[in-house]
Amino acid sequence: MEQSWVGTWWPALRRVIAGPDVPPVRPPLERWPRLARFLRPAGLFALAGLFAATLAWETNRHLPGIVPVLLTALTIAPLIVLPRRPLLAWRLTIVALATCTFNAPPRAPWPWSPVLVLGSLLVLAVVAARVNRRMLVWVGLITMVPVLTLVHPNNRAGVALLVLALLTLGDLVRGNRVSRRALAEQTELSEREQERRAVLEERARIARELHDVVAHHMSMIAVQAETAPYRLADVPDGARAEFAAIAGSAREALTDMRRLLGVLRSESAGPQTAPQPGLADIAPMVEAAHRAGLAVTLDAPTPAAGTPAPVGLAAYRIVQEGLANAARHAPGAAVRVSVHPGPHALTVRVENTAGPAAPTNVERGAGHGLTGMRERALALGGTFAAGPLDGGGYAVDALLPYDGEERPA
Repeated sequence: MEQSWVGTWWPALRRVIAGPDVPPVRPPLERWPRLARFLRPAGLFALAGLFAATLAWETNRHLPGIVPVLLTALTIAPLIVLPRRPLLAWRLTIVALATCTFNAPPRAPWPWSPVLVLGSLLVLAVVAARVNRRMLVWVGLITMVPVLTLVHPNNRAGVALLVLALLTLGDLVRGNRVSRRALAEQTELSEREQERRAVLEERARIARELHDVVAHHMSMIAVQAETAPYRLADVPDGARAEFAAIAGSAREALTDMRRLLGVLRSESAGPQTAPQPGLADIAPMVEAAHRAGLAVTLDAPTPAAGTPAPVGLAAYRIVQEGLANAARHAPGAAVRVSVHPGPHALTVRVENTAGPAAPTNVERGAGHGLTGMRERALALGGTFAAGPLDGGGYAVDALLPYDGEERPA
């Protein structure tokens, strides 16, 4: 028990007396940079005024030589270092309270100048709001030493209560600040986790859809290989064996893929038997959006027959999410969908003009549509960009390579 007490309270006392200072908080002048050029001269002027007032007070005590100047400097020094070095300011304050008592009036409630009294209270309040509770206890006990020994007996109780009130208030302020900081960190962590979960969910969805597409082609390979000996005349026995090996390899690969990707399907979602959408389904989707009231136009040639199914699926999903975002965030805006196949990649662009009025019932930042579109483009080795337009509105651009190797700028 004694070792535990020493191990917890002795480091706190050592830091209070001679340890490193508490980390500085953001200075108030940095929060309002426009006021900094006015507040800095005002602060220097206030310190000069306090120095003059304290010097006049110390001079009236009839102290010899340069002693009044030294005591005045010791009184003002804690206020200068307080914003960035609270513990150092408190240590200087304790030294000032112990030494600035020469030739004090015998009937004075305390032997210090008014500037030192008010400055000491300010320093104590700031330190109480910055240190932890163990350090706060030592700060309070050490501060009580000059209070109980140098203050007039008639005023000791009141000054002691004032010190305790400042310590309690500072501890409450520190607790509130720590709670708000922890809440902000937890909120940031929760947002990052939500974004990460959205990315993982979208990747799982992409993997499921690609699994369905690839499974269809693998099944076709297996069926064609198995039926080739019956559809083709005069197939040698060696070719028959090759066709059987191809069919067996295709079915084994399909089985392995189903085992590996089966865990990506949710327990509530059954197997999807409907074919996955592609480029040919973009035009009907745009027409359905137009009938629903969205001012959308489609700029797309006839889909190329050789476009890979994963590229067509990604293009369909990107256009689908782009139309949904335009209808949600820019109601009434004109939307243009462009889908152009190139020699090596498919270009998809969804852009909308600025809507006549911003929606009032949409929760900004609640969705992860852009995350899903970006993951689809990157999964194919392509690029994705989204952002506001110069004249108002928003645009989404995706470049989906056919082979997954080239990544155009």
